[in-house]
Amino acid sequence: MASSIRVRANANGDITEVQALIQHPMDTGLVKDAKGELIPAHFIQELKFECNGKDVFVANWGTAVSKDPYVKFSFKGAKKGDDLKISWTDNKGGSDTTTAKIS
Repeated sequence: MASSIRVRANANGDITEVQALIQHPMDTGLVKDAKGELIPAHFIQELKFECNGKDVFVANWGTAVSKDPYVKFSFKGAKKGDDLKISWTDNKGGSDTTTAKIS
């Protein structure tokens, strides 16, 4: 199965800019389906970016984040060719992990 995470990481000098798009329903548990029944909550609880063994971005999310979230941030301390590991876990035990090379 293909990863639910698409990521781009570009180093420019000592700053690395990261852009990530994650495919996930991010259901709040407050919306009803066509039959009028509540759709159970299903959302990412933790999103983590690691570079060279160190966390560079960690987010603890709840139901307020929209479907297919997009994240953009910058950090220092990486160089071209380094690996950036991205992972998430959700409230139903689902998870995904991918690694991208910084260009």
